[in-house]
Amino acid sequence: QVPLVESGGGSVQAGGSLRLSCTPSGRTLTMYVIGWFRQAPGKEREFVASDRWTGEMSSYGDSVKGRFTISRNRSKNTMDLQMDNLKSDDTGVYYCAARYLTSPDYEYWGQGTQVTVSS
Repeated sequence: QVPLVESGGGSVQAGGSLRLSCTPSGRTLTMYVIGWFRQAPGKEREFVASDRWTGEMSSYGDSVKGRFTISRNRSKNTMDLQMDNLKSDDTGVYYCAARYLTSPDYEYWGQGTQVTVSS
């Protein structure tokens, strides 16, 4: 098991920034990838970003490239998502998830954190 807890959501005006954190526990994550996903009301879940826990394998969804940055915070033992230049379309529930490096499927999911961007 890889329990995951998201934090850092909230409300912000368009053009603003938020930083989300994903705190995993339960096991060493050297061989895991952490992903961020989001889901807006009435829409399907969308891939946002991912990186291997050890880094150097980052990937981003097209809609967030150049605005969002995924990074490991080694002091806090979290995988963070820095979101800049937020748009109203970024509104949704953001989830972090974990998958084994060689697995195509994310097996472990957090409960989600709400991000609301007002225009």
